Formats: sequence, C-alpha cells, structure tokens
Amino acid sequence: MTAITRIAREEWRLWLRSKTVVAAALIVVALLTATSVLTVHRIASEQSQRLEQQVAAEQTFFAQPDRHPHRMVHYGHYAFRPPPPLAMFEPGVDAVTGQSIFLEGHRQNTAMFADTKAAADLGGFAALTPAGLYQLLLPLLLIVLGHALFLRERESGTLAVMLAQGQSGVKLALGKATALLVVIAIFMIPLIAVAAYSVSLGESALAAFSLVGGYFAYLCIWGAIVLTASVILKQRAVSLGVLIFIWLFAALIVPRFAINASSVAIDAPGKIESDLVMLAEQRKLGDGHNAADPAFQRLQDQVLKQYDVETIEELPINWRGVVASYSEAELTELLNDYTEKRMGLEASQSRMFEWFGLASPTISVSSLSRALAGTDLATHHRFLRESEVLRFDFVQSLNQAHAEKLDYTTDINRNNDAASAQRARINSASWQVLDEFRFAPDSASKRLGRTALSLGILIMWLLLACVIVLLTARRVRV
Repeated sequence: MTAITRIAREEWRLWLRSKTVVAAALIVVALLTATSVLTVHRIASEQSQRLEQQVAAEQTFFAQPDRHPHRMVHYGHYAFRPPPPLAMFEPGVDAVTGQSIFLEGHRQNTAMFADTKAAADLGGFAALTPAGLYQLLLPLLLIVLGHALFLRERESGTLAVMLAQGQSGVKLALGKATALLVVIAIFMIPLIAVAAYSVSLGESALAAFSLVGGYFAYLCIWGAIVLTASVILKQRAVSLGVLIFIWLFAALIVPRFAINASSVAIDAPGKIESDLVMLAEQRKLGDGHNAADPAFQRLQDQVLKQYDVETIEELPINWRGVVASYSEAELTELLNDYTEKRMGLEASQSRMFEWFGLASPTISVSSLSRALAGTDLATHHRFLRESEVLRFDFVQSLNQAHAEKLDYTTDINRNNDAASAQRARINSASWQVLDEFRFAPDSASKRLGRTALSLGILIMWLLLACVIVLLTARRVRV
C-alpha cells in the first residue's frame, strides 16, 4: 500500500468516526435521492403529457367542421415543447419560459404555462433540482469534509512527524486529494445513473456523459479550493469561515450579480414592450380584415393588371383571401424582425452572464449544464422560431384556401343571413394543412458546441486550482 493510499484511508477512517460529517453526508444523500426521484417522475409525466397534448391539438384542428377559412385562422393551433430526457437532472429555463404556444393569425403569442404545477405540488422544494444540489450543496459538503485536512495534522502534531520521516508536502496533498476524489466519485454515482437512464430514453450518450464530466470537473475544482485553504490557513475556524465566504461569493452572490449586471448592461425588452413599440409600424401595413384599406391599393392594382380585369369582382380568385395572405406575410416579416432583435439581445445577455464564470465556476457549470441538457435559452429560442414557421405555414395555407375555394361575392355577403353564412363555408378537408410538429433538442454536437466558453472557463478553473494546490503543498511547513 502506497503512502498516498494510506493517507487517503486514514482520512476516510476519521470522517466515518465524525458524527457531524456523517450527518451532513446523509442529509445531502437524502436530499439528492428525494429530489432526483421526484424530478425524474415529474419530467417523465410532463414529457408524456405534452406529446399527448400535441397529438390531441392536431387531431382537434383536423376534426373541425366546415367553416369560413378565416375562422380557422383565428381558431388556431398549439405547439408544445416537451422536456428532453436530461431535463430530469437540469430543468433549465422551462420553469420560467413556458412550454406551449397558441398559434393564430396576425399574432406571435408568448410561450405560456410555465412550470407552476410543480411549485404547487412540491411547495418550496420545487426550486430544488438535482443540478442545483450538485452546484450548491455538494461543494458545501466538501467544505465540511475538507476544511481541516492539513489543520488536523498540525493540531495533532503528526504533520511534523510525517515531514521528518521524509513525506513531502506534495505527497501529503495527493493523499488528502485522493480521499476527496473518492467522496466526489461516490456522489457522482446518482448523476451517472440519471445520465444512463436518459440515454435509455433516447438521449445522446455524448451529451449525457459530457454532463457527468462537467460536474466531476466542477466538484474537483471545489475540492482543490478546499484543500488549498486547509494548507494555507492555520486555524480551523478561519479555514471554515473563509471557505464558507468563498462558497457564498461564488455560488450565490456572483450569479445574482451577473444576472443583474447582464440585464442592466444589455437592455432586452420583453415581448409585450416590443409589441407596443411596433404598433405604429404595424398600422402602416394596413388591416388585413379590411380589403378596402388604402394600404392595399397598390396590391389591388398589381393583381388586377396580372389577371387583366377591371374590378376585383371579375377576379378568378377571392380578393379578400389575397389581402389576408399578403397582409399576413407583411405582418409576419415585421414581427419576425422585432422578435429576432429581442432574442439577439437575450442571447447577448446570456453570453455576458457566461463570462462571469471567470469569477465563479458555479456560473460556468450551470451554463454548461443547461446547454448539454437541451434546456437552455438557445433551445427555447429555437422552439419559438420553429413554432412560428408552423404558425405561418398553416395560416397562409388557410389564406390560400380563402382565396381559391371561396367565391368573393359569397364571401362579402356572408353576414346577410344564416343561409349566406352557411354558403361562405368551405369543406373541412381544407383543414389538412398542418405539418406534424414534434420538437426535439439539438444534436449532441451542437449542444456541446454551445458549451465552448463555459467548458473552457471550467477547465481553466480546474487547471488553476490544481496548480495552486501543488505550489502551496510544496511550501508546507509545521
């Protein structure tokens, strides 16, 4: 048995004899187990429900009776974002961004139904996620375990004896580090199990086990920080106090400051605010419900010239449907322009937040975690874009049916009486215009690509922490 192994074994023997250490470890294990089980069950239920709701929404749309085509434009449709398999570990932005969108003509609605049901079911524990426990509680456990690794040797007088026997400070540090690594490895088992389970549900093994590697590196960083403090500082109370302050600063203060600083530095207006700003521009486009709006005069001249007729009544297509289609295209272009600007600002805020990882590894691992799990802001933005494509396609298909399958004279007289309204309906077979919508996260390679900054900062932290441990270990004195 090597000296490093003996040192690590002795640390474990002392930890197992400490009631405080055992109690802290058991509390973390209990929280981690309960949170993992509850989150896995909840995410699996939500995934199933949202997929079923997507299918039901499509079936309900297709099953509508004969109607005026513009009624179907406003009847609308739903798009749902089911949680990916790794959301059982890292729910990410799903709790605040919403998971479904109502799609209808003339509007881009916000995502709705944020994850309030979980909060109602689990009370304050809804905020506890396996990822949150790994980011916050496990570093705290490492602090409890390791704040006195070298100090205990100093206080008992064994450090002087070991150094006198020829044991170097580096070898002592490696032994203590090995003991902490075993602790970290044990607590990685639940994450490995979740990763393996997510792979069985269809998740990419690359994404799942990259997530495991990221958290292993993160906990190793904290282990190195704890070990360094134990080497440098001379009193247990001081060591524990300094490490708790570092934990508070890195895990709680810096992330909150980073969120506020990113929001202040890059002002990204919300959707409602953007909608209010663009109202003036929207009015210039004309009212698509009013085919006689002066804004469509130029279009009318072009269409009459195209079909070589004098009046809109002579057109072989329904002028109202033409206006509806043209108006929708113009409005969608305006809406998309504002939406892309808003999402660009939000992405810039997110990128700025990631740079604060230079001050806190917790920020880096949380950003990496969301990206690899497919629950980050970029995934939400892609959901908004893909659902908008779905919305525009089916609305324009209905507008095309309005123009081609409904006579203009019948259309303008539809409000005269019940019989006229009945004649202004088209066959329900025209509702078969929806493409199947099944939202899925990006490929593992794309998700891994989005972690470049966070992963690079995390590796920098790990290398820096290891170098500092070795440098301080070389200078170990009694």
